[in-house]
Amino acid sequence: MANEVVLTSEGRDKLLEELHYLETEKRAEIGERIRVAREFGDISENSEYDDAKNEQAQMESRIAEINQILANAQIISTPRSSSKVSVGLNVEVLINGVEEKTLSIVGAAEANSLEGKISNESPVGSALIGKKKGDEVEVVGPTGKRNTFKIIKISK
Repeated sequence: MANEVVLTSEGRDKLLEELHYLETEKRAEIGERIRVAREFGDISENSEYDDAKNEQAQMESRIAEINQILANAQIISTPRSSSKVSVGLNVEVLINGVEEKTLSIVGAAEANSLEGKISNESPVGSALIGKKKGDEVEVVGPTGKRNTFKIIKISK
C-alpha cells in the first residue's frame, strides 16, 4: 500500500482541477496533434509525432500520479485554533532576526517554495509544527547552514 499523503482541502481542489483539465482538454489537444502528425506520413522519422507521443506519455503519467495522490490523501481541515503551528495554517516568521516571511504549511504533494508553501515533512516545516507564537527554532539546511525562525504570527 502506498503512503498516505497529507493534503489541505485547497490542495485537493487544485489537484482535482488539474486532473479534469488533463483528462479532458489536454488529452483531446494531444490526440489531435498525434492525428495531424500521422498525416505527415512516415512516423519513423516524424519529430512532431514523437514529441506528441512523449507529451502524451508524460500527461498520462501525471494523471496516474494525481489519481494515486488523491486515492491515498488524508484531507486536513484548517484547525479551529491557530495557537500552534499545524498543516493548513500560515506562519509569519522572522528568519535570522532579519527577514520576515509568511509560510503556508501544507502536505508534501502541494508544496511549492515559490508560493511560500512548505511541506510539513521539510526540515523547516517539521521544525515549526506544534510550535507557538514567540517560539524560535533552529534548522540546519541541506548545505549545513543554520537558520533561526522566530514565530511572529500564526493564522488561517
